[in-house]
Amino acid sequence: MKSFIKAISVAAAITLAVGVFAGCGSEKTTVENKVLKVGVTAGPHAEILDVVKKVAEKEGLKIQVVEFNDYIQPNVALSQGDIDVNSFQHQPYLDNIIKDRKFDIVSVAKTVIFPMGIYSKKLKNIADVPEGAIVAIPNDPTNGGRALLLLEKLGLIKLKQGISLNATAADIAENPKKVVVRELDAAQIPRILADVDVAAINTNYAMTAGLVPNKDAIALEDANSPYANILAVLSKDKENESVKKFIKAYQSEEVKSFVNEHFKGSVAVAW
Repeated sequence: MKSFIKAISVAAAITLAVGVFAGCGSEKTTVENKVLKVGVTAGPHAEILDVVKKVAEKEGLKIQVVEFNDYIQPNVALSQGDIDVNSFQHQPYLDNIIKDRKFDIVSVAKTVIFPMGIYSKKLKNIADVPEGAIVAIPNDPTNGGRALLLLEKLGLIKLKQGISLNATAADIAENPKKVVVRELDAAQIPRILADVDVAAINTNYAMTAGLVPNKDAIALEDANSPYANILAVLSKDKENESVKKFIKAYQSEEVKSFVNEHFKGSVAVAW
């Protein structure tokens, strides 16, 4: 009987050991073979992710890039678990979308800065904006406010005291040139540039439309703009090892060199 019990104990111990080692092996496989789905908007964000993907794969992390054509769906997809990370927005925009939709999303790292620019097919200088000019700005709360702050800095308008990031056209206190502000979808503005006098365009959409910010913009946000773009994940994944590997790959020297050389100052690293 003692021999029988001893045999069972030994067998159990062997089974447990095999299970432990198998579990460790499974965990390692899961981490190394995890395909991280990263949502980006088409254009510069997608171009940068192509480089990040190659860097990450050298470290054993596989990335699937998922492109979106607007600013809404990347956060919706993230909140629904259709993607694991998104890379397309700055912190003020994320703060606003969380407030409106109650998404359980957090930022985990800074990426790059895309300075917003003022463009025109009719004017060469911001000082030449005529009275009654039609000015197009993004219609989402954060980028609309960003555009209005830029217009205020350029002297075209003056906002109500105390109004900042979430400013809307209704918050214009002084409008000496009586410019007409039209709030439009950010992605559509480059397409109607010829139909307005000036337009505030986010750099990623400007570049997708073939505009070169440092060359074509008649005014450009300062390079030290607070609107740094970020990587965002569900709060439960902020300590995920695959996410940490992804951040390391994004903030690598290879990616930094690509951004500096490829975009020639129109996009700047923010880490």
